[in-house]
Amino acid sequence: MPDNRRGLLLGALAYILWGTLPVYWALLEPGGAVEILAHRLLWSLLTMVVVLVAWRRTGSFRDLLRERRKVLLISGAAVLITINWGTYIWGVDNGRVVETSLGYFINPLVTVLLGVLVLGERLRRLQWVAMGIAFVAVGVLTVDYGRPPWIALVLALSFAAYGLAKKTAAVEAVESITLETLVMAPLALAYVVWLSAAGQSSFASHGLGHALLLTTTGIVTAIPLMLFGAAAIRVSMVSLGLLQYFAPTIQFALGILVFHEEMPASRWIGFALVWVALVVFTVETVNHRRRHLRLIAQASAA
Repeated sequence: MPDNRRGLLLGALAYILWGTLPVYWALLEPGGAVEILAHRLLWSLLTMVVVLVAWRRTGSFRDLLRERRKVLLISGAAVLITINWGTYIWGVDNGRVVETSLGYFINPLVTVLLGVLVLGERLRRLQWVAMGIAFVAVGVLTVDYGRPPWIALVLALSFAAYGLAKKTAAVEAVESITLETLVMAPLALAYVVWLSAAGQSSFASHGLGHALLLTTTGIVTAIPLMLFGAAAIRVSMVSLGLLQYFAPTIQFALGILVFHEEMPASRWIGFALVWVALVVFTVETVNHRRRHLRLIAQASAA
């Protein structure tokens, strides 16, 4: 199989797995969102340590620990991804799967906006159009929900900021995820111990099957990350950008078809506006990249 096609397949699998996570989180009931998050952090750390050793990356991990700036950036990223994971799990547990999908639909737009605000990047005309449509969509959804879609906004903002921190740190995925989970593990462990002492832990009180399911949170976290990492080195960023819509599309479908969440007409209008904004944004991005590559080719031929 050609490398590019293999990369597309691996990337698609990663986003499909991320998209189906709401079903997995629902299986972990009656565990609460914070308890599930704590177990996810702890078992993810264990899984990543195994991967780190198996892939012989312990030396590079030790080197990372000596770089104070990168450690600080990854520690900030750890806090951001913990907020993202916790909000996502809470949203699923509280019947707001559709709203969580909105967060990942608007994430590319929020990422670009963050680049403008933090890095001083400039938007092209059609990118401004896409942003304007997205702001109108958020306004429509605010009226529909009777409140700002804060779950979606927290998910989009935390993940966009997480991506910025990771890009700035420029650390390989295995070392980065290991350090991120290591940073948050003490808090996660303290919470799990407190739950057990208080007799409120679902891990020890709802049977072996439930306990085993919680232990798989590390594997469920690691597999799509490794698939994504393998895809990222084989396909272009544009291809990855298009693949990322798989996850929120699956989440949206699950919210309606499996979890039977309400979708009044005004909410459909809000989501339709988001999708229009994404079409404008994606087409503009693809066309801009093509023009850029064409100019490079012409300059090389001159």
